[in-house]
Amino acid sequence: MDNQFVKQAQELWPELEWIKDAQLREKVTNTWALALEKSVMTPDDLSRIPFTLLCGPDLKVSFMDHKRAVVHIARDAGNKCKEFFGEELPVNMDVLIAGAILADVGKLLEYEKDQEGKSFQGNYGKYLRHPFSGVSLAEACGVPSEVCHIIATHAGEGNMVKRSTEAYLVHHSDFMTFLPFKDRLKI
Repeated sequence: MDNQFVKQAQELWPELEWIKDAQLREKVTNTWALALEKSVMTPDDLSRIPFTLLCGPDLKVSFMDHKRAVVHIARDAGNKCKEFFGEELPVNMDVLIAGAILADVGKLLEYEKDQEGKSFQGNYGKYLRHPFSGVSLAEACGVPSEVCHIIATHAGEGNMVKRSTEAYLVHHSDFMTFLPFKDRLKI
């Protein structure tokens, strides 16, 4: 893996340090590095572009603001599940955090830029949504199936399969930080 992209991934994601398993942390980092290498998007772009193209061009919340919020909320939810439910609902925190960090990694392949540098969903993204491309990137980096499951099921595509506890936590963390921007009651 190109050290430049590994370093960029580590700078984007201080939360990588929350993953205790060093091998899993490296695989998650390498997945982001691979996505950055294949993408037209730079880390600066990710800190600037709106996190979704579905809420219009005036959205000020960046891709990284949203993604990092999802990771923090998922981790907090996992800790609360462990606190209140214990072994009745076990949560693998490394898997949870890795899946939350990787949930939208495939979006880096969906984007293209116009001549003015504005991002838009490219042809690739129209044919393969980010849960599919995200799993492909993660598998190329040796990410285990329980984390790939979270990537695959975090969005609407996951509504057709049973989700793991960790996948439910990431799914709901993602949607609770998206739907209020898209569908909230505005009074």
